[in-house]
Parts: sequence; C-alpha cells; structure tokens
Amino acid sequence: MAELVRVALTDHAAPVTQMIAATLRQLRAASPGLRLVVSFADTTQGHHGGIYQAGNWIYSGTTDPQTLSYIVHGREIHGRSLRHLAAARDPDETAEAFVRRTIDPQVRAIKTPTLKHRYLYPLDKAMRRQLRARARPYPPRLEVNARA
Repeated sequence: MAELVRVALTDHAAPVTQMIAATLRQLRAASPGLRLVVSFADTTQGHHGGIYQAGNWIYSGTTDPQTLSYIVHGREIHGRSLRHLAAARDPDETAEAFVRRTIDPQVRAIKTPTLKHRYLYPLDKAMRRQLRARARPYPPRLEVNARA
C-alpha cells in the first residue's frame, strides 16, 4: 500500500484529477506489486475529497476524530513528528520520554480534534472487488462557512 499525500496545486493547466490519474499510472508501472493507494481529505482544512470522488476513488469513512499531538518548545507537532525526533531512542523508551529527556523537559501530549475522510484507490480489479464491502457514500461538499 502507498499513500498519496499533499495534493497542493495553485496554477495548473490540467485538471487535478487528470494529474493524479497520470501519477497513479506511473506508480502502477513503477511498482507492479503495489495494489492499493490511500489518501485523506482533512476536514479541518475544509476538504471533503472532491478530487478523489471525481477520480472514482472508494470512500471508506473517516479516521479517528482525535489525533494525539504534542507541545514541544511551545509548538504543536504531530505524534509522528515526535517519533521522528526520537528515532535514536532505546527500544524500551517511549518517544515522549526520549524527547522529555533530551529536547524539552516540558513536552506534553494533547488531543487535537481532526477528522479526515479516507479514500482508497485499488490498482487492480481483484483489489477493487475486495474493497466493495468497505465502500460508503461520498461525503457532501463542505460549505465555506463550515471552515472554522
């Protein structure tokens, strides 16, 4: 499985879905054993996944509505980023304990409300059949006023 991350384009000549389709074709050719691509649309950024809907991706629901983040030196960072900071830790030490010991003794965990829509793109027919049971109706487009 691979994850498509950060589709961010400003000025472009072709539709975004056309660029994603070309990327998926290249990925399929370069990685013949790859069967599935996943991507997420972040509701906190006002996204609902319209580019994935237009590309016939399978919508499989939402992620957990809260993410564990951390405050390090007064800045919020994602839990995955904290684990990257603690890559050199001993196997029996948590990432938070390592960061507390080596980087910021005041590090603290917080729950950040996030809700992301999950989209799946099967790269072969067998995988598409396998995912049919997970398919859910596409979420509606968010109103601009809902961004807050």
